[in-house]
Amino acid sequence: MTSQVNHTINFGPQHPAAHGVLRLILEMDGEVIIKADPHIGLLHRGTEKLCETKKYNQNIGYMDRLDYVSMMCNEHGYVLAIEKLLQLEIPTRAQYIRVMFDEITRILNHLLWLGATAIDIGAMTVFLYCFREREELFDCYEAASGARMHATYYRPGGVSRDLPDTMPKYEYTKWQSKKDIDALNENRSGGLLDFIWDFTQRFPTKVDEYETLLSDNRIWKIRNVGIGVVSPSRAIQLGFTGPMLRASGVEWDLRKKQPYSVYEKMNFKIPVGKNGDCYDRYLVRIEEMRQSNEIIKQCVKWLQANPGSVMSGNHKVAPPKRDDIKNSMESLIHHFKLFSEGYTLPVGEVYSAVEAPKGEFGVYLVSDGANKPYRLKIRAPGFAHLAGFEELTKGHMLADAVAILASQDVVFGEIDR
Repeated sequence: MTSQVNHTINFGPQHPAAHGVLRLILEMDGEVIIKADPHIGLLHRGTEKLCETKKYNQNIGYMDRLDYVSMMCNEHGYVLAIEKLLQLEIPTRAQYIRVMFDEITRILNHLLWLGATAIDIGAMTVFLYCFREREELFDCYEAASGARMHATYYRPGGVSRDLPDTMPKYEYTKWQSKKDIDALNENRSGGLLDFIWDFTQRFPTKVDEYETLLSDNRIWKIRNVGIGVVSPSRAIQLGFTGPMLRASGVEWDLRKKQPYSVYEKMNFKIPVGKNGDCYDRYLVRIEEMRQSNEIIKQCVKWLQANPGSVMSGNHKVAPPKRDDIKNSMESLIHHFKLFSEGYTLPVGEVYSAVEAPKGEFGVYLVSDGANKPYRLKIRAPGFAHLAGFEELTKGHMLADAVAILASQDVVFGEIDR
């Protein structure tokens, strides 16, 4: 009688099957996973060390490229750290703009997660549906910042510019009828806030469409229910945050527990799961999109009624207005100093965290009084989630590893750094 010999296989690295550049070494007993060893570092860019060689404002763009699906949320965590050390006052309008774009970013993140996870499990249509809505939200990014993904829009002291009063429109072409182009431009006749408001009115029905395709789908439930279960106590011990933690039944959300910007003024609920499996992680993210939509509506209403400054008046940190530069020597000097050598932070250290779409995104910043960070350490939520991968997959089938990895929503820009 021959004994069964376990065999080892490589899972990845290939994109998008392994959600980027993940290499898993799986020890298998037939189709059952005995051991899973995640190998990371294949996307390592040395971001933290690079940030220590650049002036503070030059590092904002690096934040977009960490978790490149949660761009403005990452920027928020970084600028909050600088503002804490500087004890900067932020205009209220800028804080509402930040919260609005944080929630737009959360929806962007969850839409990509939902589409990619559906493809991993075998459902193609959902991916196309999700990208239909993502395109509109990228238009909002582009209208505000000029970039569709890597916005570099937040600044210590506020945001780089106010929201535009007009939206870019589709141009007439010979390939589409005038009627079709006019229909596409119908919600673009006003400003960015009008466009966002129109989106928030339509979006809940789009989420209903995703749920119609998936929530009661027999195959979707077979592939997700009871897969990758993690208990509330174990989720806390493993350092899980965000939907990974809330799906296990732990009601923890930094927007409620440690409010920043104007989140304490927002009316929203924290979605919480019961079973801590892949299906609950799906349900939590679906409900988070609905709650984010409500927060965006509250921000739009406030912003439409309250014009004002979107940047701090401290010209040691924020550039003076162009008119002032032309008429005031002091403003010209401020501008020159700011863009040549930047600004310095007081000696000290600070930790700042935001509730990013994937969980707690934290920035630990050490200043030695120079114009660049002495040390910058990033707390990436996906790193802790991937560390728990073996525990979630042990005893499951190989196909379940795909569903579990997808449910973790990992992005290697922030994990490898």
